Amino acid sequence: MSAPTRSPRRWWALALIALAQFMVIMDTSIIGVALPRMQADLGFSQENLSWVFNAYVIAFGGLLLLGGRLSDLLGARRMFAAGWLVLLAGSAVAGAAGTAWVELAGRALQGAGSALIAPSALTLLMMLFGATPKELGKALALYGAAAPAGGTAGVFLGGVITEYLSWPWVFYLNIPIAVLALTLTPALMPAGSAQRGSTDLLGAFLATGGLAVAVYAIVRAPETGWGSAETVIGLVAAVALLAAFVVVQAKRRTPLVRLGIFRTPDLGAANIAQLLLGAAWIPMWFFLNLYLQQVLGLGAFASGAALLPMTTVIMLLMIVIAPRLAARFGVKTMIVSGLVVLALGLGWLALVRPDGSYAADVLPASLVAAAGMALAFVPSLGTAISAARPEEGGLASGIVNTSYQIGSALGLAAMTALATSRGVDRIGDPAALTSGVSAAFVGAAGIAIAGALIAGISLRGKRSATEPQTTNA
Repeated sequence: MSAPTRSPRRWWALALIALAQFMVIMDTSIIGVALPRMQADLGFSQENLSWVFNAYVIAFGGLLLLGGRLSDLLGARRMFAAGWLVLLAGSAVAGAAGTAWVELAGRALQGAGSALIAPSALTLLMMLFGATPKELGKALALYGAAAPAGGTAGVFLGGVITEYLSWPWVFYLNIPIAVLALTLTPALMPAGSAQRGSTDLLGAFLATGGLAVAVYAIVRAPETGWGSAETVIGLVAAVALLAAFVVVQAKRRTPLVRLGIFRTPDLGAANIAQLLLGAAWIPMWFFLNLYLQQVLGLGAFASGAALLPMTTVIMLLMIVIAPRLAARFGVKTMIVSGLVVLALGLGWLALVRPDGSYAADVLPASLVAAAGMALAFVPSLGTAISAARPEEGGLASGIVNTSYQIGSALGLAAMTALATSRGVDRIGDPAALTSGVSAAFVGAAGIAIAGALIAGISLRGKRSATEPQTTNA
């Protein structure tokens, strides 16, 4: 990554970067309402239908490190554009699919495009705003706020499009947006410079394979059982692949991931915070939707509307309040307090009742949880990126995106298993459903508390999330 530049068009560029984050997250949530009609049209079995979601997540999470490395080697602007092109192609394939396997291939291609977009977008953000800590804080806040906005918009748009158009349009929607992004990228984004070095294809294969197998095993575990041969073999294979990756990285002259980067002060701790934040937040969002629709009886559109206050709080706090608090109190205080507040909100949500109401059982507790998410997300994200060397910005972006995505998959799978053990799969039984949802909220609160404890022990002091630090790592 080249030295930060103060482009006169940097705020327009930030809008495009935030749009990228919005789209990457929206593509994980927009398909939810469309799944039943996709199942009928494409012949998915009930068991395999979840892979419309999983194919995207596995490709996205598994290829993020490679996307970050390619961003450093080939240039962030080039990979940003390439990612939009791949996302466009994947969206066209997914929308036009006539069979289940073609649909899954399109979704995996979408995930691969997102894995190129996400780390290069963060690298471009650092190039545009890294020279001015105050502006960088605002830019990271806007970037972070685009994620919950994308998640909520996905629920809304998925319901509207499926109801009034047809399910292929949840994918075709990406095409004009991708064309717009490809048109604007050359004019708005800094060119940067490529670096010398090899791509380390063996390392990329081992990292991608290990992460993909791990996500596959974790996602499948609630269905097959955590003690099943499939799950155990999958997790063992994932550990073996990742261990081989570490060995290869230690011996390579130009590795995919310079292992010394993890000795950078606060980088590892910030990534753990992001991993556990994702592991607590995504299950909350998933099971809150389940409670709203299957216990309180809200439709898909009404459920999306019920999430709007939470999204508004997150965006307001991330953009206006969190940067000021981080500048005054430092990232350690912000991350720890944010995770504690998130845990309190989750604990409050665990008190939901089978005969409850949105106003009493959901709204106040969800706003507390949203406040915790907003306080912790931007400081941990900013620390994870700014701690790295400038020339490793793409790698640092790939690592932190991978941490959050893998945490999200692991947390959702584990909480799904916990909720299932308490009866969340008993459709039509509000008491059992509520018991399962409540258990998932309690488990997610425990993850958030663990994150707060680890951050409190491992983070180093009051340094601002956007203040660069030097290291000899």
